[in-house]
Amino acid sequence: MRVADPADLERLPEVEAAADALFEPLGITGLPPPQTAQQRAASWRVLVAGRPAVGFAALQRVDDDVHLEQLSVHPSAGRRGLGTALLDAAVRAAREAGAARVTLTTYADVPWNGPWYAARGFTVLPDPGPELTALLAAEATVGLTVHGRRIAMARPL
Repeated sequence: MRVADPADLERLPEVEAAADALFEPLGITGLPPPQTAQQRAASWRVLVAGRPAVGFAALQRVDDDVHLEQLSVHPSAGRRGLGTALLDAAVRAAREAGAARVTLTTYADVPWNGPWYAARGFTVLPDPGPELTALLAAEATVGLTVHGRRIAMARPL
């Protein structure tokens, strides 16, 4: 795991699009397009796995926490523990930054979303902070809630 460099950032939209295709058999289509390299560069931190990058964790600062905005692994590199390794690296980065917790938003019932994070120490946040609440509202605006219940989760550090 390492911090993304400019070449990694250029590759990440391809990784994200390939990972998003895994949702199609569940009827989850029409997801927002992947962020561009320039948009990802504005993240607080982007961690990548592989050279060239085959997975990434994009982190933001939200409500004084570290927020996992996106975790994607290219399907060709899937089922090898890279998602868990990226999540662990994100937790370490948050701890090193002095954050009290890592937050995220996700589908509650997709097996590699809500249940996967719960198995790794995340719990549903019944009362997200104002910035996280705004992120959930923005997700609804772009249509993410059409395909299932979205939840905010947190893991204390």
